[in-house]
Amino acid sequence: MTQVFTEDYDVIVIGAGHAGVEASLAASRMGCKTLLATINLEMLAFMPCNPSIGGSAKGIVVREIDALGGEMGRNIDKTYIQMKMLNTGKGPAVRALRAQADKALYAQTMKQTVEKQENLTLRQSMIEEILVEDGKVIGVRTATNQRFSAKAVIVTTGTALRGEIILGDLKYSSGPNNSLASVGLAENLKELGLEIGRFKTGTPPRVKASSINYEETEIQPGDSQPNHFSFLSKDEDYLQDQVPCWLTYTNEESHDIIKNNLDRAPMFTGIVKGVGPRYCPSIEDKIVRFSDKNRHQLFLEPEGRHTEEVYVQGLSTSLPEDVQKTLIHSIKGLEKAEMMRTGYAIEYDIVLPHQLRATLETKKISGLFTAGQTNGTSGYEEAAGQGLVAGINAARKVKGEEELILKRSDAYIGVMIDDLVTKGTLEPYRLLTSRAEYRLILRHDNADLRLTEIGRRVGLVDDERYQAFQIRKAQIDNELTRLEKIKIKPTKDTNKRVEAYGFKPLTDALTAKEMLRRPEMHYQDIVNFIGPAAEDLDSKVIELIETEVKYEGYINKALDQVAKMKRMEEKRIPSTIDWDAIDSIATEARQKFKQINPETIGQASRISGVNPADISILMVYLEGYNKARKG
Repeated sequence: MTQVFTEDYDVIVIGAGHAGVEASLAASRMGCKTLLATINLEMLAFMPCNPSIGGSAKGIVVREIDALGGEMGRNIDKTYIQMKMLNTGKGPAVRALRAQADKALYAQTMKQTVEKQENLTLRQSMIEEILVEDGKVIGVRTATNQRFSAKAVIVTTGTALRGEIILGDLKYSSGPNNSLASVGLAENLKELGLEIGRFKTGTPPRVKASSINYEETEIQPGDSQPNHFSFLSKDEDYLQDQVPCWLTYTNEESHDIIKNNLDRAPMFTGIVKGVGPRYCPSIEDKIVRFSDKNRHQLFLEPEGRHTEEVYVQGLSTSLPEDVQKTLIHSIKGLEKAEMMRTGYAIEYDIVLPHQLRATLETKKISGLFTAGQTNGTSGYEEAAGQGLVAGINAARKVKGEEELILKRSDAYIGVMIDDLVTKGTLEPYRLLTSRAEYRLILRHDNADLRLTEIGRRVGLVDDERYQAFQIRKAQIDNELTRLEKIKIKPTKDTNKRVEAYGFKPLTDALTAKEMLRRPEMHYQDIVNFIGPAAEDLDSKVIELIETEVKYEGYINKALDQVAKMKRMEEKRIPSTIDWDAIDSIATEARQKFKQINPETIGQASRISGVNPADISILMVYLEGYNKARKG
């Protein structure tokens, strides 16, 4: 039957959470006529869980989004109430920025950005069906039976896909924060032949700020030294009037309350069916799994400047309301706290991510992309990173341009997507620095050096941003060259200053770079020997220069590994390959190859259950296979 469409688009994005916003902004900024459809306009870029952006690994993702031309970094820099650099006492590879957001202002500001964006239509509409002909997306159908055509569709439904909220023995259909669930679309994805999984996540209660006894808690202030997520934000705009968070702890009384009510906890009564997040467990799960611990940290995080709501981070729970209230009152500082919202768990459907290519397009249906929690991840930042990549690739597909695949050595976003499509996930996936084998070159301070050129190439980095990037890059390159060239000679005056630092006198000349490599030396110390750079360098440039010099040996080793892996990534595996025709590979490897259909030798080597012998056999087979095709 011929479809009759009421409106025509290039790209349609379903869902306006953090993935959907980035996907729609990217596609529209790249010149595609784009529709962003959401069940509820008030939920656009909403934070149903913690009111914060960034953190370990996640903060680096936000900087990567910004370097590529995405919006999350700029938006949080406009709407934060506190900014803090984490892991400052550790090495540069694990440092990351985290911001407390003004939750309402963050969503409102992002909504204004979307509303003003050229080529982008924002509409409150429930999408019930993705229309497909001959294995290709042709559009969508709404709950009101409107049909919109599209050459690409991106599904970013978050936790709304057949969502169900669980609270005590109560379970009902709902998206996050009691919004509508997307049920029809969930059924449609199954009908299209996609494998669907079921995950669970949760959120803690919110309490009233004026009912908290802060004298019983520990203050957690923000940083006075300027820091930003966006490379375009300016130090002079940094907020000094920041809102503190507060630290308290559970105690033995709290734990007893939970233990005495496990028979009413949905996690243990069988009501919860979905798999929950390993790295952000509910408080009842923590008490059972870590029974040796007599307390757990709780951070009291204000949800904004103009609200009394405070998020009790670390107390995620689906226990009944009366138990939650008793539990809160057992905690120091919260003895008289008013509970404004109860915590709850939410179960939702996901598209199992092994069905995706590294572009986030489904292998089964051309032009259908998925991103965010729909792919089994957790967290706003992971969602936004995927949304950006899906939006870029949907737009490039529509325009007939080469796809963008971020490698593991390019970005944490590349690590995440490769993990998802190569290994799949059995639980809500969270980015960790330990997941990245090249984390010393995937730092928060060099995201622009890694990715701005890519953002420029795909059309998301404008002239203003690119010019600022070129200036910064030139400053770094020039100063590194100067440090390499200038020699510090063993004169009497020089050795007097060298000895003042506790070093032995110099017997031979050495470069300023070699001197800076010494652990006790800092950039400013070297300037005392060789004089300042030709132009003023800001603290961020100086920090990057120090890191590049001090860790040069380790960085070069990582780059050598990247070069070796690049050769494996360049060895493509034809999509027509018959895995059953390859003799001698292990049965498990054959099964995994059939399931995932890796596109390169590099991807094949990272599949769990595949060993080096299987890869060697595959490479020998491909050599003969390719010769036969050419012949």
